[in-house]
Amino acid sequence: MFGYVIVNKAEMKFKEFDVYHSYYCGLCRKLKEKYGATGQISLSYDMTFLLMLLSGLYEPETTKSSSKCIAHPFEEHVTRSNVFTDYMADMNVLFAYYKCQDDWEDEKKLYKLLYGKALEGKTKKAREIYQDKYRKIDLLMHDMAEAEKSGKADIDTMAGLFGQIMVQIVVCKEDEWTENLARFAFYLGKFIYLMDAYEDVEEDIRKGTYNPLKKIYHNPDFEEECRTILTMMMSECCKEFERLPILEHVEILRNVLYSGVWCRYEAVREKRSKVKEKDHE
Repeated sequence: MFGYVIVNKAEMKFKEFDVYHSYYCGLCRKLKEKYGATGQISLSYDMTFLLMLLSGLYEPETTKSSSKCIAHPFEEHVTRSNVFTDYMADMNVLFAYYKCQDDWEDEKKLYKLLYGKALEGKTKKAREIYQDKYRKIDLLMHDMAEAEKSGKADIDTMAGLFGQIMVQIVVCKEDEWTENLARFAFYLGKFIYLMDAYEDVEEDIRKGTYNPLKKIYHNPDFEEECRTILTMMMSECCKEFERLPILEHVEILRNVLYSGVWCRYEAVREKRSKVKEKDHE
């Protein structure tokens, strides 16, 4: 369900991308340090964005270093890490654990079952540290699963449930920015859920699996409806973002929110359009 909150590299300066990548590498190293290769697999660009968002908002002391890794064995690359790198590493593996359970229940993907089992032991400490978040995310995932089984839940209800899960991931403390962060996370979560549904709708129709967009897929204005809904979600998300007093790396964050999140959408829409054109020939 992740993979949508990414940068638009074509519109980013080389220096900015290097900074972005250094946070990504810092999160990768932290996942390996805390959870081993099993946790490292769960690394996502979405969590990198959230790491930079929290770092920009709270401006913690950040350590800059360099290292080599399997992906870059012959040259050292810069890494950045701070207290939120630890936090996002924990959230990263916790969500990966829940997603494995969800995928196993939905589609009986064996590799997800096995990966989930591997993560279960490794996330025990994180689940103890974040007991309240763990309980709330667990209940929300259960509500999503039940709503999917009923097949009656509407688009807004399902996207809203995932939006609430995103709130638990993003909001890491109670302070003057909690409300703004919560609204930001809620709408970002709704956008991610809807983008995932938009991309997978044909496959879900073919497999007979749940997708809230199946009901409108055959409407003549399906594409326009989806674009309108997604635009509304990101508009609300960006509105809350601009209310946060973020100065550090703000242009990188704006690149993601105003441009990057639409890269996958445009790719999916273009591919779908070409398939439909071919079918009409």
